[in-house]
Amino acid sequence: MMSTDLKPEYDIVIAGGGLVGGSFALLLARLARNSGLRVLLLDATPPQTDSIEQGPDFDARSTALSWGSRLIYEQAGLWPALADDITAIRDIHVSDRGHFGATRLRSDEMGVEALGYVAENRQLGRVLQQALRDNKDLTVCAPASVEHVQPQSDGAMLTIKGAGRERISTRLLVLADGGRSGLCRQLGITVQQKHYGQQALICNVAFASDHQGQAFERFTDTGPLAMLPLADHVAGRERQHRGALVWTLADSNGTGSDLQTYSADRMMALPEVEFIEALQQRFGWRLGRITHAGARSLYPLSLNVAREQIRPGIVLLGNVAHTLHPVAGQGLNLALRDARALAELLVDAHRNNKDPGAMDVLQAFVAAQSGDQAQTIAFSDLTTRLFSNAQPALALGRNLGLLLMDLMPPAKGWFARQAMGMADRQSVRPYS
Repeated sequence: MMSTDLKPEYDIVIAGGGLVGGSFALLLARLARNSGLRVLLLDATPPQTDSIEQGPDFDARSTALSWGSRLIYEQAGLWPALADDITAIRDIHVSDRGHFGATRLRSDEMGVEALGYVAENRQLGRVLQQALRDNKDLTVCAPASVEHVQPQSDGAMLTIKGAGRERISTRLLVLADGGRSGLCRQLGITVQQKHYGQQALICNVAFASDHQGQAFERFTDTGPLAMLPLADHVAGRERQHRGALVWTLADSNGTGSDLQTYSADRMMALPEVEFIEALQQRFGWRLGRITHAGARSLYPLSLNVAREQIRPGIVLLGNVAHTLHPVAGQGLNLALRDARALAELLVDAHRNNKDPGAMDVLQAFVAAQSGDQAQTIAFSDLTTRLFSNAQPALALGRNLGLLLMDLMPPAKGWFARQAMGMADRQSVRPYS
């Protein structure tokens, strides 16, 4: 429920009400129903209102949700509200431009209705905001943020900006305030960073043909690109078959004529017709002619991993803990798996009268998720480096790999489970 009348003390305070922080808060509240766990979510963004009807937007940004994330949202009680406004990914076509290697992952082969889903961010945000407003087992204060953290022996003392009470204490502070967390810098939590020398160009495009639930991972000599299926855009009598493009491009100082031709800055500067021609050459014709390209945005790409995920009374969640390359679509889905593991352990600790900020509780979280995190980070990083390299030997090796994957069901199944967010994880072990 929304409130500006804060209590002096909480068991858990969540700093950040975005997709990760909001999802974690709702999952925690669902698991801890009627348990008396005092949870506060602080969101720096003012709450959305439904008073203004938003019209159709061709350029609406979107997020890929794995099958595993669907299961997490079902556990949180959110999936029914999301299900009608998402696009199912039924097949994933993986190919390497100009080479023989290719494979196709099919939902029916995995025994599921979809390998994943694509949700428009504003719809996902609307569902989360409504659920946060309606939930009676947690308190939401927005706009409000943590301005200062003072660690204490039994948690932390927080100075709050934008709320009725300036200082509150908590037994556990969950940092979910994004990859550029000012609170992490304040606490001296440093980040291990690897720059890829690449940027992601994001935009929605329209095709002559219906995608029929297909997603595409297309690897090229100038960088990989992903095309995710989106719901058709309808305006008046016009219907456009949409896809969400994530195109990895070299920085403008990349070496080699092709890398310079397809540099991020150049692709951003091209008129729409010329941009479509360049994209069509790289993506191919599997969905027919590209008829429209919407507004383009650029995001610098790097792998960021916090050197510490936990301290007494403090835990990191989401991009503040690990920010991945978007080509494999793993970032949010890994964060949701982390959120589930943390919520389960914290509820278990509360029911056993254990301090949620105790190091043995938080170490149990790290132990439960370290394997999943390491495997997902390695999968994302290796995929990026392997498929962004035009060296002939590497190109031959990856194409043989794609061909063998298509011929070997166990290897194909492992790859599909990784993409679905269903790779085996360690069981969540209760604190000792």
